[in-house]
This record gives sequence, C-alpha cells and structure tokens, in this order.
Amino acid sequence: MDYRDLPIRDDLRELTPYGAPQIDVPYPLNTNENPYGPPPELVADLARAVTEAATTLNRYPDRDAGDLRKDLADYLGHGLSVRNLWAANGSNEVLQQILQVFGGPGRSAIGFEPSYSMHRLIALATATEWISGLREGDYTLDAAKAVTAIERHQPNIIFLTSPNNPTGTAMDLDVIRAVVKAADEVGAMVVVDEAYFEFARPGTPSALTLLPENPRLIVTRTMSKAFAMAGARVGYLAADPAVIDALLLVRLPYHLSALTQAAARTALKHVTALLGTVDAVKAQRDRVVGELTALGLHVVPSDANFVFFGVPGGDQKALWQRILDHGVLIRDVGIPGMLRVTAGTESETTAFLDALKESLAVLDGES
Repeated sequence: MDYRDLPIRDDLRELTPYGAPQIDVPYPLNTNENPYGPPPELVADLARAVTEAATTLNRYPDRDAGDLRKDLADYLGHGLSVRNLWAANGSNEVLQQILQVFGGPGRSAIGFEPSYSMHRLIALATATEWISGLREGDYTLDAAKAVTAIERHQPNIIFLTSPNNPTGTAMDLDVIRAVVKAADEVGAMVVVDEAYFEFARPGTPSALTLLPENPRLIVTRTMSKAFAMAGARVGYLAADPAVIDALLLVRLPYHLSALTQAAARTALKHVTALLGTVDAVKAQRDRVVGELTALGLHVVPSDANFVFFGVPGGDQKALWQRILDHGVLIRDVGIPGMLRVTAGTESETTAFLDALKESLAVLDGES
C-alpha cells in the first residue's frame, strides 16, 4: 500500500520527506557538519557524564532542563539568564514548538526564499499557512520590500536566517531591525535563525543584541554545527521570558532526555576546544571561495561553513554527478545552476577542488 492511500491530511499528501542524500562516499560535504570530531578529552568526559546519568534513567529528567539552559545563557552572554533560554532536540524541534504555539490553523508564517526549507515544511506540518517572500538576485533581503510583504500579508510569524542557508551570507542588522519594527506593528513574532553564526566573518553582529528592546524577537541556535555535536541533537533559542512561558504550553513532557542534557552540558564545559576548530573550518571555506572565484565561477559571499556557487552552463545536476563520481558528495538544493559545498578538512577540501576542476574540464570537453 502507498502511504497516500492512507487517510493522511490532504495538505501533506503531495509533500516529500526532507533529507539530503545519504551516500557512503569518502568525502561527504553535503550536510554542513563540522568535519572535526569531538576532542579526546571531551569524549572521555562525555563517557563519564553519560555513565553517571545512566544510573538514574529509571527517573524522568529535569523537565525544564534548567541547568542546561543556564549553561547556554552563560555561553551566549549578552546579559541573558536561564529565563531567556530554551532548549530542545535540535533546532528543528525548537522551530516546531514556535510554530505550534504561535502558528497553526488560521495563522500564517512568511519566509524569504531561497532559505532553510524546514521553515516552510514545519509550518505546513503544523497547519500554518506558508507565505513565500522573495530575495534579491544576489540572495540578499531588501528591507523595504520585506516590510511591504509583512504589511500586505499580515503574517503571525516571520522567519529570517543569518547566515542564510543555503546561500551563506549573514543579514545586515538594519534589515532585521526594520522587519522587527514592522512585525511589532502587525503583532507578529520574528524568528532569526542563527544556526551558523559562529562561522560568521569578523564584525558580523548577532540579532541577540536586539533582544532587550524587542519582546517579539526569537533567536535560534544549534550545537550541531560549530560545536561538532550534530549527533547529540541539541538546539536552543534566546528570547524574552514570556516566549519561554508560551513554549511550555506545547512542549512534550520531559522532551530532553537525561542523556542529551548531560552530553550538552559536558560539551559546554569544553567550549574553547570545540570552537577551536571554527577558524580551521573558516580557513577552508575562504579557500574554497578564493579558488572558485579564480576559476571564474559565481560565488556567493559566505558567513557560514559552506559555499554556494554557480555552475557554468547551468546544469548543476550533471556537475553534481561528476563530482560524486570522484567520491565527493556535495548538495544540490534544487536551485537551477547552483550547488552548495560544505567546508571540510584541508584534505577533504582538496579532494573537492580537484574533483571540481576535473569535472569542469570533462563537461567543458563534452559541450
């Protein structure tokens, strides 16, 4: 039986599950993971922390993850406290909880695409109408046009991404200010997704600086990228305490396991070592930007741990397959003429660049 033969919701019937291809290759550079594993001292501490947590697994964990939220507040700084922080199983669960409490039937959310596709998919899954706003040709967001879209559609939730995924560029703080002001006038919440913020170029301001004066603003982060903890599934947000109180209405009981909380708190004790890999990743990102630019390819400026680039001739599927034939998996996000590659280790980046150059030469010879 096909799942479409089951009595599923009509608005889900034609959707396809989210997910990048999972292909066993020597160089997986398609899901924006940190290529550096946790340092040995963290692994040892994790083993001890998980072992200790395992002794009380017959009991439910701290329902509100108070200690973890305090640790996250200490990490973020900006005068934030435990009352400003919330955590869940990956930033996607954080986004889902936001949409459950502020979205739903009869309500709408707007995002400016291309952007993180899960904003739209989670909106649809929570029966929230999705409104697709547009970016400029260079993938930036024009503040005046964004404000016009907000005034016209009167959404309940507005999604911004900084740095943007899949294009990589951080958003100017003045654009966020303009959107927050417009949102306040229509009574909407603003979510700024900063999943890749730790990789931003020097001098890039965070939307966290805007929180004190804007109670309708939410800034989401993750431990999956810069923290190299994708397998732990920990995401979090910072917002006004009233937002946290609202999220308590929809969070499932004991949603963060004791093991997850123990792993996340242990990682935060090793923040210096974990974030020590960020500069290495940024160096390889900048190397990719430089070499692709030298090849004459269109490259979007990146503040993330990936690079979004144009394909000569516009056939991204052919180039993606050629690169894959060399054992390097990158991402085709479905935007014609564009591909995205994650910054890897030095050797992984070299493998990608070599595969790209050879693939371009072959495709050029076939044209």
